[in-house]
Amino acid sequence: MQFKIGICQMMVMEDKVENIEKAESMIREAAGNGARVVVLPEMFNCPYENKYFPLYAEAYPGETTERLSLMAIESNIYLIAGSIPEQEGDHIYNTSFIFGPDGKLIGRHRKMHLFDIDVEGKIRFKESDTLGYGEEITVVETEFGKIGVAICYDMRFPELMRLMVLEGAEVIIVPAAFNMTTGPAHWDITIKARALDNQVYFVAASPARNMDATYHAYGHSSIVSPWGDVIAQADEKETILYGEIDLEKVKKVRRELPLLQHRRTTLYDVVKK
Repeated sequence: MQFKIGICQMMVMEDKVENIEKAESMIREAAGNGARVVVLPEMFNCPYENKYFPLYAEAYPGETTERLSLMAIESNIYLIAGSIPEQEGDHIYNTSFIFGPDGKLIGRHRKMHLFDIDVEGKIRFKESDTLGYGEEITVVETEFGKIGVAICYDMRFPELMRLMVLEGAEVIIVPAAFNMTTGPAHWDITIKARALDNQVYFVAASPARNMDATYHAYGHSSIVSPWGDVIAQADEKETILYGEIDLEKVKKVRRELPLLQHRRTTLYDVVKK
């Protein structure tokens, strides 16, 4: 019922090979320090910019996923491999690949909600210029129970998080790259709200902040308990963040404050289509 999780808040550079090697190094370190589940950030092998997504995109299996599958075997971990640009036919997706300790792919989440925003005078970004929409809710089976996986902007949609919980998730993991406009304003409160709304451990994995890049990630990877306690939080620098997940805590909170049981499903519901 307990396991250690490690978030690799890595600095993403322009060199794809360098990024993959950095990810491998941090995975080894996290596993060596006892992490049984290791998480990489959103777009960890690629600068977060539309012009790079087609250049770095790869089909599955590809260079990045093959190496990370081997890392999962070598380190005997569950690996939530952040996300990368995935090519399938004419489409590119922002995709998280999830590997078990045997290196087999146990899940794949394509970002469902694309980051198309225009905050006047601050930031404009339109993922849909290059990326396609994911269509599947992702909950994977592990020896520790069910884990939900989503990507960044997905976490702003409480309906998706609730559907994961209704499918049995007790931990939700979100590789994410909030920026210096949305991060200070919304990062902490959204993570806490999703943890409390669903009585889960909520794990958000950001890249480190690279001021030489055009997109500046907020950082501050976080692990929040089902009671809303911040178990661990990073700053903006490259680091590995660790936290202890106790699934008995999930059961205790849900037993003592049974909000999931108190839903008035005769009056309203969230339904998977």
